[in-house]
Amino acid sequence: MAGDCHNDFCFGDVAQLGERSVRNAEAEGSNPFISTIASLNPNRRVRVFCFGACMNLDLSAYAVCELCPRRCRASRALGVTGVCGCTSTPLVARAALHYWEEPPISGEAGSGAIFFSGCPLRCVFCQNHEISQKGVGKPVDTNQLARMMLNLQSQGALNINLVTPLHYAPHVREAILLARSQGLAIPTVCNTSGYELADVVDAMGNVIDIWLTDVKYADPNLAASLSHARDYPQVALKALDAMRRQLKKHGGPLLADDGAMLRGIIVRHLVLPGHIDDSCAVLDRVWELCGNEVDVSIMNQYTPNEFCRTRADDLSRAVTDDEYEIVLCHADDLGFTRLWWQQGGTVSESFVPAFDGTGVPS
Repeated sequence: MAGDCHNDFCFGDVAQLGERSVRNAEAEGSNPFISTIASLNPNRRVRVFCFGACMNLDLSAYAVCELCPRRCRASRALGVTGVCGCTSTPLVARAALHYWEEPPISGEAGSGAIFFSGCPLRCVFCQNHEISQKGVGKPVDTNQLARMMLNLQSQGALNINLVTPLHYAPHVREAILLARSQGLAIPTVCNTSGYELADVVDAMGNVIDIWLTDVKYADPNLAASLSHARDYPQVALKALDAMRRQLKKHGGPLLADDGAMLRGIIVRHLVLPGHIDDSCAVLDRVWELCGNEVDVSIMNQYTPNEFCRTRADDLSRAVTDDEYEIVLCHADDLGFTRLWWQQGGTVSESFVPAFDGTGVPS
């Protein structure tokens, strides 16, 4: 990493977590995250149990939909699309091994990622706009979702990585329970933008083992400008607090002997060019709420999409090394001890997988 800092962390040494290395993915390129795990055994299986009584979250929730913070009340069960862009029929664009998450999630075997279409946010810089805003995906039912999970497990996935799933929460919850009854024995990951209702997080708490959640903004004005969600900061922190409660309720963080995450929370933050003050404020909020109860992943992979490249502002460029290091130094100054960061060369649209229906039954 370029630049100096008053501590060793900013030079790239995290003694608390072990030896540094960079994961290489066999099928989809290299994982840019600095890895602090010696090795992950792709053959390891750890049974993950559904804790406690399952809360009521059934298909009737789509009738007058309030599953996300937009609370648009669309009649999705009747085929009306909500703010998320979706009816009650789940759309999936890809179900395949994915190698580009943080090493406790992807390891070397890969994470079993299921990419859902639709999103309640409208981020101007979104890299996955094909699925988040254009509705690319194939319709599936609960049985098909469960079968996809079991197929990914049979391929050696470390976990089932549900990407932007909670606007389909009733289907997803039912599918996880069905898959577990049929032999699913690996953790389930909720990979979310962070813009979630705490009540829905609570309702999913007994079927989600790992929360991989963004905290994008601290400034409501920035959230309004870039994601059309002025309430994002308060909503995301409430959701994160609910994730903390659920994790504690179900036993707290847990790692396998080889370093794979079995239960836990990873808070992600994408550093945006020209907005490092907000990045530091985000870290302040996460530290105040969670301290070292969570892992923190600070990403420099911002890549201007076609829209942002036409803007006459900072979003038309990548994050500089100096900007990124300032944010990393701030995280270290706060005291985070389980911290993930990315090594240079991450600005590339090649990190976006092909949303071509791979692994999705017709």
